[in-house]
Amino acid sequence: MTNSEKRKCRAIIHSHAVMAGAGNLLPIPGTGLAADTITMTTMAMALASVFGGSITESVAKTMAINAIISTVKKNTVKTFVKEVTKVVPFLGQMVSPAISVAMLESAGWSLANQLDEERTKKLLNGEGQVLISTPDEDYPKLGR
Repeated sequence: MTNSEKRKCRAIIHSHAVMAGAGNLLPIPGTGLAADTITMTTMAMALASVFGGSITESVAKTMAINAIISTVKKNTVKTFVKEVTKVVPFLGQMVSPAISVAMLESAGWSLANQLDEERTKKLLNGEGQVLISTPDEDYPKLGR
């Protein structure tokens, strides 16, 4: 991943994580997961464009759900705490968004790294476009 791509990914991931945090302000269990899924779907589409790809909403939703499931498996306790604290007045409205932001950040970077790996595999197999690096990028020059 080039420095330019990292900057773009960082902006996309941070802004989407903040949106997911805002969606988790509602003190109703289950709404946070819906907000996270919607946010991850749009994040997946935006991240794909950073790596020169274009994906449909259904593909993005599948990627988002897989990323959320993977993150939930790694952070089962955080997910449980996030949903349970929603029934506690005020505490839930502080804890749930913070946990959601952290989980979306983690899932977003996981997704960005996955997209970067897939692009690299395609390039090594001779598929897709050949990248020629620019001075601010850290890829070696590739040619055919």
